[in-house]
Amino acid sequence: MDKIIKVAVDAMGGDNAPVEIVKGAVEAVDAEPRVKIFLCGKEPEIRAELDKYSYNQDAIEIVHCSEVIETAEPPVNAVRRKKDSSLVRAMYLVKEGQCDALVTAGSTGAFLVGGQIIVGRIKGIERPPLATVIPTTKGISFLLDCGANVDAKPTAIVQFAQMGSIYAENFLGIKNPTVGIVNIGAEEEKGNALVKETFPLLKEASGINFIGSCEARDVPYGGADVIVAEAFTGNVVLKMMEGVSGALVKMIKKGLMSTLKSKIGALLSKKALKKTLKIFDTESYGGAPLLGCNGLLVKTHGSSSSVAIKNSVLQCVKFTDLDINGKIKEQLRIDAENKAEKESEEN
Repeated sequence: MDKIIKVAVDAMGGDNAPVEIVKGAVEAVDAEPRVKIFLCGKEPEIRAELDKYSYNQDAIEIVHCSEVIETAEPPVNAVRRKKDSSLVRAMYLVKEGQCDALVTAGSTGAFLVGGQIIVGRIKGIERPPLATVIPTTKGISFLLDCGANVDAKPTAIVQFAQMGSIYAENFLGIKNPTVGIVNIGAEEEKGNALVKETFPLLKEASGINFIGSCEARDVPYGGADVIVAEAFTGNVVLKMMEGVSGALVKMIKKGLMSTLKSKIGALLSKKALKKTLKIFDTESYGGAPLLGCNGLLVKTHGSSSSVAIKNSVLQCVKFTDLDINGKIKEQLRIDAENKAEKESEEN
């Protein structure tokens, strides 16, 4: 019998909770018979939404929680004080091994704090990075860290590259993915102190196909399959791309509606435009994984629809099936052996 993948879902997190969260959960169990979802949140509200659908009732279980962490709350205090919140209870389900993964559209800060202090890191991982898929002219790239560690050591960024490569090759299907570090120039001597110190470590690191620097302007063109940076730089790159993409779409729509001729042109090209713009619909890729934790933790956008929730749950199933964490642990083992061998040669 195929293994049942258990996913804890924060039913109260996000702008559209619990309506879209519950709908996405139902869509996920309809799409994947091997998944069981634990909806964490206020039972009366969750039950009222579930009653709208027909689904396999054995595949969804409600975990009643009396509290909710709001977006504006200080993350550390919220996680420590609201033990019966939907997000914290979901985190503990993963920590205690009752669930394989977690999905939330709630507070990013609380998600990151909970991932560190509740679920915890894989032994040997310095800092779990938040990662995201970015649409490019070549297809997609994988950016990390995009929000978890604004200050990261060079050795942590090397681990970002290794974990990102494992995810990109196995989960995203990119064979021998290239790795680039965000920099202000292509030359090796360019960059701030962190980039200059990290660059040679990436050149020597095992398990990655490092190609050098990746300037911000190269990112939308698929300058590298895996793009690494500390979270301050990574988040700036991500938000800039989101802003430019949104602005361009808005300007294109405005231009197409400006004259009668352009409206006719828009009508004729509607199908092609819709297909092109669909590339920028990141909800189809699921959520942003926090890699390197004891279990998969996935953060979706606060305004996520049921589509994003469904795809994030299916993302958890695929992640577990592929044993991504097992592959990360194997890479850590190889690094430890290489380090011991090097130290032995030096002595």
